[in-house]
Amino acid sequence: MSGGCACCFCLLCNTFLCFTLAFFMFCYILTSDEPKFRVTDASLTQFNFTNTDNSTIHYNLALNITIRNSNKKVGIYYRRIQVIANYRKKTFAMVNLTSAPFYQGHKNTTTLHAVLEGQQLVLFGESDISQFNSDTAASIYSIDLQLALQVRARYFSFKTAEYPSSKIDCKLRVPFSLNETSPSGFNVTMCWNVHILTDRGD
Repeated sequence: MSGGCACCFCLLCNTFLCFTLAFFMFCYILTSDEPKFRVTDASLTQFNFTNTDNSTIHYNLALNITIRNSNKKVGIYYRRIQVIANYRKKTFAMVNLTSAPFYQGHKNTTTLHAVLEGQQLVLFGESDISQFNSDTAASIYSIDLQLALQVRARYFSFKTAEYPSSKIDCKLRVPFSLNETSPSGFNVTMCWNVHILTDRGD
């Protein structure tokens, strides 16, 4: 075999090998399991609404969030985690967790703690105020939580580029508590709309 033919053969072999590795990597990514997000505890010790000249919510919401990565060969770099709390489709709190950035390895469960405390101007209509009063009488509030993530993944020794921001939804029913140490009666809640490792579309 001449030198030119040998070079062409090596080039074809290398090209075939690269495409084969890329194909298997693509298949592995498609079959990877998404991490599972749960809110394991939520304590709402202040949730007051004042409807004077300015409509203001005063809040104190503490959360425990667990993330389970069940994959055997996929690690996840959490570059940023932002927690956004909404009531009646109105955002009243937003915080970046100081625990990020961090790396979550294979077959790993990570627990995060978040505290959202302060006050926020909101624009409530009559139906919103009526529902708030009903929730206050029942001592339980429907709070829609969103987790806005910026992540990278690690497949074996290969690290992906940072993915576009992804938002995960958690619909919570949070009982009012006298303090964070008293039992809140909160039910563990599974979050949904998790598209970190597979579908990147919104």
